[in-house]
Amino acid sequence: MPATETVTDMDPVLVAVEHAMTRIRRRQARRTLGRSAVKDQPHVDLQQIAVVDAVEVGPLPGQEGVTVGLVAERLDIDPSRASRVVAATIDSGYLRRVASQRDGRRICLELTELGVEAVQNAHRSRRAFYKRLFAGWSEQDQREFARLLTKFTASLTEGDVSH
Repeated sequence: MPATETVTDMDPVLVAVEHAMTRIRRRQARRTLGRSAVKDQPHVDLQQIAVVDAVEVGPLPGQEGVTVGLVAERLDIDPSRASRVVAATIDSGYLRRVASQRDGRRICLELTELGVEAVQNAHRSRRAFYKRLFAGWSEQDQREFARLLTKFTASLTEGDVSH
């Protein structure tokens, strides 16, 4: 593939998707959505909410619980950083460590009552944000967007997309 593309080589659909994804990435980098999810809770750390979200998803199929390693994988951060953020999230009262019932040496994470409340508040705030964004969209457009976005994100996890 040549290093540069000419205007005629550019697929307008791919250009539009690229531009849209770049805008989303920039907004995520500014943490606009994350801040809006905890606006009523100024003491809440966004990274801790991300940890709580990762734990709420639950264990992988066939696994007993959520571990620090799984949190690291879900947040795409290195295990040592995940360990520090998980420890801070436990210190804040959102999570607790529990011993595995199958292997007492294995430590799993679970939400505390405060963690459940925090993640529910985050869900409500995010959904209110999306509802404001969808104002003026038809129900059909909203459903189609949800379907296509779900399909798109599923394809991101189906393998290496770098090829």
